[in-house]
Amino acid sequence: MTTAYVPLDSVAVAMDADAIAEQLMRAGVTVVRNGSRGLAWLEPLIEVENNNERIAYGPVSPDTVAGLITDGVLHHHVTRHPLCRGPIDNHDFLKSQHRLVFDRIGHDSPLGIPDLTDVLQALATPPDVLIDMIETSGLRGRGGAGFPAHIKWRTVRETDAPSKYLVCNADEGDSGTFADRLLLEGDPFRLIEGMVIAGYATGANHGVVYLRSEYPIAETIFEQAIEVAREHNLIGPNVLGSDFDFDLELFVGAGAYICGEETSLLESLEGRRGQIRVKPPVPAISGLLSMPTLVHNVISFASVPAIVRLGGDVYRDLGVAPSSGTMSFQLAGNVKRGGLIEVPFGITLREMVEGYGHGTLSGRPFKTLQIGGPLGAYLSQRELDIELTYEAMADIGAGIGHGGLVIFDDTVDLAEQARYAFEFCELESCGKCTPCRIGSVRGKETMEQIISGRASDQEFNMIDDLCEVMDRTSLCQMGGMTPIPVRSAMERFPGDFRQGTRA
Repeated sequence: MTTAYVPLDSVAVAMDADAIAEQLMRAGVTVVRNGSRGLAWLEPLIEVENNNERIAYGPVSPDTVAGLITDGVLHHHVTRHPLCRGPIDNHDFLKSQHRLVFDRIGHDSPLGIPDLTDVLQALATPPDVLIDMIETSGLRGRGGAGFPAHIKWRTVRETDAPSKYLVCNADEGDSGTFADRLLLEGDPFRLIEGMVIAGYATGANHGVVYLRSEYPIAETIFEQAIEVAREHNLIGPNVLGSDFDFDLELFVGAGAYICGEETSLLESLEGRRGQIRVKPPVPAISGLLSMPTLVHNVISFASVPAIVRLGGDVYRDLGVAPSSGTMSFQLAGNVKRGGLIEVPFGITLREMVEGYGHGTLSGRPFKTLQIGGPLGAYLSQRELDIELTYEAMADIGAGIGHGGLVIFDDTVDLAEQARYAFEFCELESCGKCTPCRIGSVRGKETMEQIISGRASDQEFNMIDDLCEVMDRTSLCQMGGMTPIPVRSAMERFPGDFRQGTRA
């Protein structure tokens, strides 16, 4: 009997993976729905078992399944088929990665309960020792800010309160990002394990995962994973036989980008409109329901089991200190090989774009990439040899953000991209502060004048002034970061904005 693994993630399903699975089952093939390994350009990527080895074929379509069966691929493991990618573990896209968060993804059904040794080890460790381990590891928030995780953990632990909470920010709204989705769809227990450990260390007994509404498959899988976790005592009273109680629930947002900001997210959880809160107090002191709350994104929590397993010292030595550990980078946009790459910090942008991505999909020359989401910086060809670390990116006015890298060829107009940055802020602003609410509108209007070719020095000065005001006076990073794509585009690609050339 032949066993084939067909991904159930959103990209594969959008490319008819469900129909492919049905065809295979009708042909007598045993089908296991697994998570995606992150080779997005090959989805649906089907794997066929062959003597303890997985042979990959992709991208498969409903039209090619019959041929695979007729050619004997699925029953005799023929490796000379045009869609054959060889043993999946030997694929060059995966071989050079160092997967700690995504190491289990794609191997089996996402709802199979995993080995829980990491959680058991953590529950046998004093909470203060665990927090010391997180500090030693150098783990920083993987959601964008890069804030040291141990400071949040210790603050929640040491703040007296009748209740404490964990909140996982799974509102993955940045352009070109999909790491959270891949994990939730392919290995939801990695997140649950990390949250259980964090809850034990900080004294929090209840966790909430705030999921973006655009992820229905992730929602279904995670809801089922919560029930499986409860059946196996990974959550609930006396977790895994300990004296620690921890429960978990899923909350689905309404699609507002601003709810990716932690205080707006908390407002949404409490049933109010998603608007930012003025800080202080910080959520670690007064967060959900005014109680101490540890807020992390998916990858931050999911990194914790590996730290427990390896030890803080080993994890710290990965990467380029103080950018420690691994990061889940995501390649998207005009790129031949888009997908997820988990590697230690320190890899260069060139290795990402040319090594993993193989250049632009169009075949035209590379012009720029945007790093850090829709409010991230545009970088040029001359910056491709810079290392991907928090410090190196900060030195050039950029940020790693959630690890998204969106690639553009030489047909992109950076003036149009700058206009879009203002427009995006206009559409997504919560409206609470004037610099963001009004500055974004005036910025878009002024940029449209520049694009039309009617701009004078006054309009260019206006852009500078608006960016300065938004940067310095916005209440949150929605308005504060909008100048980043605008300034980076104007500084690195002045020819796209040059007066008299736009008419």
